[in-house]
Amino acid sequence: MKIVLPGGTGQVGTVLRRALTAAGHEVAVLSRRPGHGEILWDGRTLGPWAEAIDGSDVVVNLAGRSVSCRYTPDNLRAMMDSRVDSARVVGRAIAGAARPPRVWLQMSTATVYAHRFDAPHDEATGVIGGAEPGVPDYWGYSVDMATAWEREQEMADTPHTRKVALRAAMVMSPDRGGVFDVLSRLARLGLGGPVAGGRQYVSWIHDHDFVRAVEFLVGRDDLAGAVNLAAPAPLPHRAFMRALRGAWGIPVGLPATKWMAELGAFALRSDTELLLKSRRVVPGRLLDAGFAFDRPEWPEAAADLVRRVRDR
Repeated sequence: MKIVLPGGTGQVGTVLRRALTAAGHEVAVLSRRPGHGEILWDGRTLGPWAEAIDGSDVVVNLAGRSVSCRYTPDNLRAMMDSRVDSARVVGRAIAGAARPPRVWLQMSTATVYAHRFDAPHDEATGVIGGAEPGVPDYWGYSVDMATAWEREQEMADTPHTRKVALRAAMVMSPDRGGVFDVLSRLARLGLGGPVAGGRQYVSWIHDHDFVRAVEFLVGRDDLAGAVNLAAPAPLPHRAFMRALRGAWGIPVGLPATKWMAELGAFALRSDTELLLKSRRVVPGRLLDAGFAFDRPEWPEAAADLVRRVRDR
């Protein structure tokens, strides 16, 4: 198949590109700063890059400014615009194609769901966030970004192309600079204890299962709309970090209060929403469709990722 990855140079794009290329697919990557073999686009306007989409089989749009940054007004606006603009222009390219792709997978996020501890969110019963009491007001902006992102795909006039919104949890891969790398460094420094009590749930997905889920969705013509890409066993942050420390052979991790997490996030040029929001998300539609996870439990997934880091 010919597969086009707009915004395919980040961590998730690297994971997909590597796996899909190894599987024998022709993969075209659209990038604002193209390297060797990549295609220039600006993520906002139609251009010669649209020729790559015309005649392709699959488009997986991953474009969007990284959320690993300080949530300043300028950064929040850039995060919103990069997602909405890219989804809109990908839709326009598909709509104008003489031979449109048969499926368009649009990256979204599990952060669209409400901060909660009591019950998991699946696609049928999950509660969209933005109105929870007792959370910072700006957390609602992350939900607004996700809903605006998905809305652009829904509104696109692409009657010959099936559309799927990937509500993805954190994709755990051994690549440098990814979320697993950051968390592992904290654990190995002895800083991988629970944050703010550690009750908040962590949703995640192993990189191999993420790729397999994408391939599964490409092949299932009966699946459209929002799909949660998350392992079926989210767990509290305290247990999540305990398992990660165990995989690295680190016996203890210093706990952090909320204000300590704020200081750490400031030093890392990141934001505490990534640590403090409880994301208890489960893959209802994938499981109902018969998808079987290779790494459904975090301790085994963490052990595999650590082994791959060490092998590298």
